[in-house]
Amino acid sequence: MDVIKNSDFIISLATCFKNDNEKKILEDIKSFEGQFVFMHPIDNNELKSVYSQFIKYEVGSEEGICTMLLDTFTQNIDSNLNDFIEDLDIGYISAESSAGEEEFEEALQKYQEASSRTLIVGSDIKNHPRIENILKLLFVIKKYSDFNLVVLDKEIENSINEINDENVEEIDDLSSYDGTISYFVSNDEYVDNINASQSFSRIAKVQDNDEVYVCFDDKKLKKIFKIDENLSGTVAITNDTCDGYNFKKVKLLKVNA
Repeated sequence: MDVIKNSDFIISLATCFKNDNEKKILEDIKSFEGQFVFMHPIDNNELKSVYSQFIKYEVGSEEGICTMLLDTFTQNIDSNLNDFIEDLDIGYISAESSAGEEEFEEALQKYQEASSRTLIVGSDIKNHPRIENILKLLFVIKKYSDFNLVVLDKEIENSINEINDENVEEIDDLSSYDGTISYFVSNDEYVDNINASQSFSRIAKVQDNDEVYVCFDDKKLKKIFKIDENLSGTVAITNDTCDGYNFKKVKLLKVNA
């Protein structure tokens, strides 16, 4: 992708580059030699040698992250937007999203030193409960910053392009995703498995290679539980479709228990 190759500063949001349809841009990112700020609830081991900064934010806090991007990177905004930014409780947003204000200040310094800047937005936001306001925030960020906006989902891109209203809404209370969570992707690597960390294993009371049911909403998926040393925390990864936001609180039950 030419915009990636021609950039010297990139921020990515709402994608872990784990979906099969993102393999091409993943390869572009892996060969990127500029400053790359990777933001996601899950680290990606393939990118550790590439990114210069990893900002780990809480599951579900993408609206808050977008307001922090708006506060940090926009300029020459109109008075209404300025009032909106002035009224933001950045301390609260930072605390609830687990993304530090100092981390954004570090990213801003990299941004200011760059000449061609790109913001990549993935499909994690597609079915977020606050998608409408997130789209407005991204529209405003695109308009009032020097970012080239690259949206990996065509439907999301079209929605942003159709917006002509800058009246962003007050940020909603950021949802809490406590307990064990699965990130649902479309990736052949995870077709039969649910991959998770040692700490996830302890909390869910399952062991490596256990056959389990992954239970969420009204669904029950049979998977093999795999401990993945590249993962940490209480967010697992599995391949499947799910209705709504693609992070789900899950409960694991052993098949033969």
